[in-house]
Amino acid sequence: MGAWDSELLEETRPATPPPISWPLLETLPARLAAGREPAAWRELLRSAHEELKARFLASEPVEELVHSRAALVDTVLREAWSRHCAALPGWALVAVGGYGRAELHPCSDIDILLLAPRSPDPRGGGAIEALVAFLWDIGLEVGHSVRTVAECAEECVGDVGVMTTLLEARLVAGVAQLLAAMRQALAPERLWPVKQFFEAKVREQAARHLKANDTAYNLEPNVKTGPGGLRDIQTIAWVAKRHFGAETLDGLATHGFLTVAELRRLEQAQAFLWKVRFGLHTLTGRREDRLLFDYQIRLAQSFGYQDASYTLAVEQFMQRYYRTVMDVSLLNELLLQLFREAILSESEPPRPLNARFQVRNGSLEAVSEDVFQRSPAALLELFALLQQNEGLHGVRASTMRAVAKSLWLIDEEFRQNPRHHRLFLEILRSPVGVTHELRRMNTYGVLGRYIPAFGRVVGRMQYDLFHAYTVDAHTLFVVS
Repeated sequence: MGAWDSELLEETRPATPPPISWPLLETLPARLAAGREPAAWRELLRSAHEELKARFLASEPVEELVHSRAALVDTVLREAWSRHCAALPGWALVAVGGYGRAELHPCSDIDILLLAPRSPDPRGGGAIEALVAFLWDIGLEVGHSVRTVAECAEECVGDVGVMTTLLEARLVAGVAQLLAAMRQALAPERLWPVKQFFEAKVREQAARHLKANDTAYNLEPNVKTGPGGLRDIQTIAWVAKRHFGAETLDGLATHGFLTVAELRRLEQAQAFLWKVRFGLHTLTGRREDRLLFDYQIRLAQSFGYQDASYTLAVEQFMQRYYRTVMDVSLLNELLLQLFREAILSESEPPRPLNARFQVRNGSLEAVSEDVFQRSPAALLELFALLQQNEGLHGVRASTMRAVAKSLWLIDEEFRQNPRHHRLFLEILRSPVGVTHELRRMNTYGVLGRYIPAFGRVVGRMQYDLFHAYTVDAHTLFVVS
């Protein structure tokens, strides 16, 4: 392999999973090698999963657990590969999807790609069949595909979902150069340029949100696919990986897309949602991502919430959940706007709307960072202008951050100002966009500051079967 090939291999090799401190993994390869029958492997897996469950119930950080399970599966697959596929020189066993990210919850999909240097002959096909049958015999239910590099590229051409899955490919066993060749074949210069990929993921997210009525506040939300859920964080990560090769969320701060404080908020939100999802899988014993009422009660108890005179334990837990997904929604919007500005790189001159706002490349922008300090009324005017200019994509990232830094201006004097009353009523009386802009005001934190009573019920649920949404979401539906 030449120098150029070596450089390519290093550039295209996915990040190494985080180091795992789990004594079981040190002895597991030898114990697996000694196990001649599937039953022995099955028992080792069962014991390992019980240990992970005990660690979760002992409140070990969930980040350690999802990476530990991925490392466990890596170890099992490597030993199985060595046992059944020694006759496949030049092949690679590749983790893809969430497993490729080294993030596995108790019942997460385990998706693998068996990457072949050429179309498999009967001997190769037989070895793969034996491997997959063995994995199912030991209780490791894997989803697998067998492809050459050319076939991977061909399948990606018209399917951004396949492209996304392979974007997270990680070598588990076999020939690293083959994975490097696949990465080269799928590079943005050849398939799914960054702009095209970004636009496809934005459309995909919008369609997914629409299925949830475009609200994160359903009373039985989906932790994985609901608005503000884990998929919204993954969408950010996918675009970042395609755009500048970020392997972790840290890359968002390294490349200047997030401040350190924003990154910490995103990481904390992900950890909480991971904890909820890990708990759901542990509780139900299956791939369950819906926070149904019964599970909410049991998870609240498991996580240590207690009933108080003013609110039930489950209501406290769910308010934490809803406020978390609201924060994810805000950070997701901010980052997608930043990506839009960086990736689309449009350079139209700004079009002034008034002395405080202008339109730049289809998004609303404050003319300067101190607009809200100079004219606090602009904190409400922003949303009225969005209603009046339906063709706008949204709000520029710098303006979103300026709003967040200026929320302190919304005090009692602000609330009593007649001009601000008129602006707020203008928003409510608009013939279009009332629901959308009230939701945006809620997400940006403006609505809860302007109406403190509303701010106190943000994310609050009423634990009964007569309400479909949280108190704040239900109120916004009624108003609109």
